[in-house]
Amino acid sequence: MFDVFFSEFNLQTFLFLSAACFAASFIDAIAGGGGLISVPAFVASGLPIHVAMGSNKMAASFSTLGSAVKYFTSGKINFSLMKYPMILGAIGAVLGACVVSNTSEEILEPLIFIMLLAVIIYTFANKNMGIKDEFQGATLKNTIFGSIMSFIVCFYIGFFGPGGGSFLLFGLLKVYKFDFIRASGNAKVLNLIANLAGLVAFIYYGNVSYLYSILVGVVMYIGAQCGAKYAIKKGSKFIRPFFLIVSLITIAKMAVEKFL
Repeated sequence: MFDVFFSEFNLQTFLFLSAACFAASFIDAIAGGGGLISVPAFVASGLPIHVAMGSNKMAASFSTLGSAVKYFTSGKINFSLMKYPMILGAIGAVLGACVVSNTSEEILEPLIFIMLLAVIIYTFANKNMGIKDEFQGATLKNTIFGSIMSFIVCFYIGFFGPGGGSFLLFGLLKVYKFDFIRASGNAKVLNLIANLAGLVAFIYYGNVSYLYSILVGVVMYIGAQCGAKYAIKKGSKFIRPFFLIVSLITIAKMAVEKFL
């Protein structure tokens, strides 16, 4: 079980993964969707598919930590507000990782495709959504809805499916009336919790190559810091179109894989 942990190191593989995953973490820190780059990169590296997925999950945890730290030091994360969504999100991610093998992708893919398309249409139609921070404080209503949203989306992230970061970002925009900057920062905290919870399952089954995932994870941490810094500097008006572009690429990728 543990013979995949310390794969033979290959410099070319490491450089390839570092370049691809730096770009992935930079993009993910801004609007999510980094898995569109990092997952195929790990798979293309030659690692067995399950090890590639587990190694990506560990490296991606470094990435979300890097962006979360940057957003936190910039005052864009409200841990007090996120405590219940974090708890429910962790539970959801663990459950998602546990049942993934018993759920058909043929059932999930059309549902996720439709939901993500609806998110894009809604965001495009509501041009002012997320431009201004209209958060009015914690209430029983937004705490309940935020926790339920976190549980559902993190459950989905436990399946390591596409669009999870986008769903978290959109959910926080709708529930708490954040702007894109604050929503992106708090989404990274929930995403980090989901990644770590899902990672436990991969480690348990021995599907992580620590050598590559830790080294590439350090690169992704740096990339995420750079991406978050750039997003904070540019503001919500920059993140909105970036969010729409990443979401469109996600559903386009899903459509191509489904029908071609």
